[in-house]
Amino acid sequence: MDFSFDARTESLRAELLSYMDQHVYPVEAQFAEAATATKYPWKRPEVMEQLKAEARRRGLWNLFLPHSPDGAGLSNLQYAPLAEITGRSPLIAPEALNCNPPDSGNMELLSMFASPRQRTEWLEPLLRGEIRSAYCMTEPAVASSDAGNIAARITRDGDEYVLDGRKWWITGALAEECRILLVLGVTDPDAPRKQRHSVLLVPPDTPGVRMVRPMHIMGYAEGVIGGHAEIEFDNVRVPTANLLGEVGGGTAMAQARLGPGRIHHAMRLVGMAERALELLCTRVAGRSAFGKPLADQGVLQERIAEARVGIEQLRLLVLRTAWLLDTAGVDGARTEVSAVKIAAPRTAEWVIDAAIQAHGAAGVSQDFPLAVLWAQARGLRIGDGPDEVHRMVLARTELRRYRTGSRGGDRSAEYAGQPRVE
Repeated sequence: MDFSFDARTESLRAELLSYMDQHVYPVEAQFAEAATATKYPWKRPEVMEQLKAEARRRGLWNLFLPHSPDGAGLSNLQYAPLAEITGRSPLIAPEALNCNPPDSGNMELLSMFASPRQRTEWLEPLLRGEIRSAYCMTEPAVASSDAGNIAARITRDGDEYVLDGRKWWITGALAEECRILLVLGVTDPDAPRKQRHSVLLVPPDTPGVRMVRPMHIMGYAEGVIGGHAEIEFDNVRVPTANLLGEVGGGTAMAQARLGPGRIHHAMRLVGMAERALELLCTRVAGRSAFGKPLADQGVLQERIAEARVGIEQLRLLVLRTAWLLDTAGVDGARTEVSAVKIAAPRTAEWVIDAAIQAHGAAGVSQDFPLAVLWAQARGLRIGDGPDEVHRMVLARTELRRYRTGSRGGDRSAEYAGQPRVE
């Protein structure tokens, strides 16, 4: 097994590390202040446009879109270490590189399913970083961890579709630059379960679209990433040409979008954990308590060691999952995507919590990025499917081999072709 990165990945890593040091870390205080503002107007600091321009100049743009002429053409395996670096500053770096959720997932969907008109009107401006977008799936009135519960209705009326329903936790919808909402709704409640839903493209200024309220994560408004909104759709009418892909294709699109999206979150969570461990070690190396350096305290040494083990394990799982997505597709990587979705937020949350504890009161203050990182990691134990759903998927997969009389838990043959980063 060769775990080295190829030449292009190494070149981009070096460029990105330089970009982070010179441009991203110096402006984190501006974004941290905006993220905790109680009356923030959902407009990011103006320096974001400068960051975008510099990223494009350095060739650090649209790195997330694999095997596509619209993106950098990187594989998931090549993108993983780059996304990890952006995770060190998750409120700034992903958007600065035009690799931020939910826009990245929406661009993937549009690149796969959009009509020529839809590409011109929405995909191309998104790829240029000129507009923002939002994906509307989760609903307040149902357990949305089961997408079959989605109740928003999309009804055809002549040359128009009529949309009615309510969504919440719609990331990016409050951004001033948000120009398009991708809304998952029911087009045929009597169709087979996986053919009931479709995706409709709805400009947020369409009559009947009402932004009910902003949603906060652990008290953070997160206006710097476009916020999270609760949205009501009341008799919203758009042309039938605004249907994305085919009628009944919404469930397949959701899976095509969520698989890569989950691993992108996991990639960034590795970086979040690394940043936290770095801050932890820096803190304890420079402080003393009870007559000796904090770095010599056994409990802190144990936490540091456990953090390093956890991060390395997580990184290996992320790389394997990325390799499987490249070589076997979403269907061939379902087990690993669920595994990494469970492991990444849990590991990052534990490491960040240890770093907060080592910082004492400073750890929960605005003087360090740890509180924001913890809120992000904790939220991702719910976002894109809660831990419990992914554990259920994994358990069913494991049990299926026993129930069908196969070799049970022996998976050694699957590991004969471990990924090479070439």
